[in-house]
Amino acid sequence: MLDPIVAFVTMVFQWIGRAIGLLIGILMWPFLWFGRWYLQKGWILKAGLGAAILLLAALYAYFIYSTQRWTDFDPDYVAKYNFEQRRRSAGEQAALPPQPSPAMATVEAPVTYPTATANTGPSVADAPAAAAAAPSGRSCGRSAIAEVAADLTDFNVNRNAWISSMILYKLGLFGLSWDKTPFLDNKASFQRGIHEAIRRTATELADNLGRVRGTSQIDANLQSARGNAQFDEYTWYVGLNPPGPKTPTPAYYREIVRDLRAFDDRLARCEAVFDARADNLIQYLDRVASALGDTSAILRERSENYDRGFFDTRADDRFWFSYGQLYAYYGLMTASHADFEDVIRERNLDNLWNAMEAQFRSALKIRPWIIVNSSEDGLFATHLATMGFYVLRVRSNLIEVQAVLQR
Repeated sequence: MLDPIVAFVTMVFQWIGRAIGLLIGILMWPFLWFGRWYLQKGWILKAGLGAAILLLAALYAYFIYSTQRWTDFDPDYVAKYNFEQRRRSAGEQAALPPQPSPAMATVEAPVTYPTATANTGPSVADAPAAAAAAPSGRSCGRSAIAEVAADLTDFNVNRNAWISSMILYKLGLFGLSWDKTPFLDNKASFQRGIHEAIRRTATELADNLGRVRGTSQIDANLQSARGNAQFDEYTWYVGLNPPGPKTPTPAYYREIVRDLRAFDDRLARCEAVFDARADNLIQYLDRVASALGDTSAILRERSENYDRGFFDTRADDRFWFSYGQLYAYYGLMTASHADFEDVIRERNLDNLWNAMEAQFRSALKIRPWIIVNSSEDGLFATHLATMGFYVLRVRSNLIEVQAVLQR
């Protein structure tokens, strides 16, 4: 009685086996054909093609290594700055000791005065500023925002390879964009999320923070950093629009690092401006909140309309771009706390600001191996909705801080 059932099940598995074998044969056929064709050619052609294949294999090995190794990735990277040890806001000049009277100066030997008194001297975090003090003896507080932005860009393009402009990333998987596959694109999305925060911050530094009430002459270093940050993320050494050699994307982004650090060094010597006013902080927070609002909308749209569980190949891109944004803004908001120390203390915002920083850090705890985009009432996890929840919490904290500053 069971024989027909056994025969049917056996037939089904036979057909499945034949289908798998046929699929493997179709996939292997081009390689088998190429192998036979290759063996029939002369040694010169074989040598040339062999070298090309080895080069391609080496490029793929480097590409895979670069996408999977995240050098110096650390959600707690903010702690190394010790911003809480700072004693002055960005651009704030250290007090100079009293100078001797002219009468005393005529009878006493010349005295070399320190750059700051003992009770107002620079903290550990401000030590580079004192070392770089101008010949006049003046020293000013460095910008933590510029420092963190430079370090994040250095992390993106110097300590790691910039994935989005690599030739194999541009070629995709047999012509299909890596962003439309579940493979090898998470780091690229994460880096682009970080750079979105850098681009927005560079614009704020050039247009507002690095100028006196937005009316003084724009700082040359900040203007250069802003321009380089706007450069597209995908340019390789050769392009087609227009055709010809190009300067690759990482070269432009490395200039951001140099410009921001040059600005910070000049600021430490009181040769540049950082306008740490409450209205500038309000505007910067508004820009960040707007960016996170856009990200939240993108996450919601993907979560609601493409809830395909493990099979949503774009869910990982959305997740890691958002993660990169929060990773960067965590450092930049902590740096803003240090740069606008006087404003935040005067408005009694320290506790609220610390709570906001804690929200950023909580969001960075989410690091799943596989991004799942299921419906919110489904059986499996929905990582996009979870990330969207944290993005909205952070944005809510930013808006609350703005409201207090505007009173």
